Amino acid sequence: SSLLRRRFISLWIFLVFALGSGLEAGAQNVSTLGFDPVRLRRLDAVVEEHVARGQLAGGIVYIARDGRIAHLKAYGKQDVEAGKEMPTDAIFRIASMSKAVTSVAVMMLYEEGKFMLHDPVSKYLPAFKNSVVAIPAPADAAPGTPYVTVPAKRPIQIRDLLTHTAGLTYGDGLAIDRYKQAGLYGWYLADKNETIGDAMNRLASLPLHGHPGESWQYGYATDVLGYLVEVVSGLPLDRFVQERICAPLRMPDTCFYLPKDKASRLAPVYGYEQGQLTKRETAESSDYVNGPRKLFSGGAGLLSTITDYGRFLQMLLNGGELEGVRLLSPKSVELMHANHTG
Repeated sequence: SSLLRRRFISLWIFLVFALGSGLEAGAQNVSTLGFDPVRLRRLDAVVEEHVARGQLAGGIVYIARDGRIAHLKAYGKQDVEAGKEMPTDAIFRIASMSKAVTSVAVMMLYEEGKFMLHDPVSKYLPAFKNSVVAIPAPADAAPGTPYVTVPAKRPIQIRDLLTHTAGLTYGDGLAIDRYKQAGLYGWYLADKNETIGDAMNRLASLPLHGHPGESWQYGYATDVLGYLVEVVSGLPLDRFVQERICAPLRMPDTCFYLPKDKASRLAPVYGYEQGQLTKRETAESSDYVNGPRKLFSGGAGLLSTITDYGRFLQMLLNGGELEGVRLLSPKSVELMHANHTG
């Protein structure tokens, strides 16, 4: 949704997934897997129509059932101007789909007894102690006062970050000017020449836009969790994700910043405005290739392929295990699937 608000189209990945246990390479007979080939072609037609209308540069559809791939197909162009066809191994900025990966990292550490979900995050990240909340200025406030702050009713708990009820937005709210002044407005952090710890400690000094636990707000919560993973595990977030999640699950193309030898596979970002696609970023101009490469955004910073992310989803569908590799217990996955916000 944050991408859509900025009218960006990052050569959308389409994921349609059904239950299974393993994940076999290579397409299987779609009828054997219980799919109607005629109806699958309707999906093809929808994507192809958007490409033909110039509403998408390209995309990929991936469907699996019972651990077998039923449909894996690329459409349109990876790079329209260069005439480069979309390959099925194109690498995308997966934006907020990063949040699920970071949340799995948090739950892995929770299973190891590193913290309790109701612990205040300030127990591990002291800068978040004594949070305040921005509220509308009272009637007797000085003219022009945009808001006042009050102490948070209770500390931010780790579970609040996991459920997006910590009072954190992407800067929108009464204290928006403070967030902009702090350079923390919007989800995009890849261009920053600082660490996630630097950014999150600065975030902790800003007013919340809601009392912890009281309302659902989408924002920097999962970036705070990424910093929590670093502090608790003793590893930079990129190493934790690589060593504890991607390597065991055999997700070779999932990372925060792209090696130069994979840059040609990065799908450019296109904007869609006034009925026209416009290239907004190339591999050469991308911060994910040539930027500072210092800030690992657990909320929106990962790159991946559709098949890599399919393996990650299959692990969750299997209750925390894939092909003999277990990252989480079934009970933890069940807890992740439960409704915590009503």
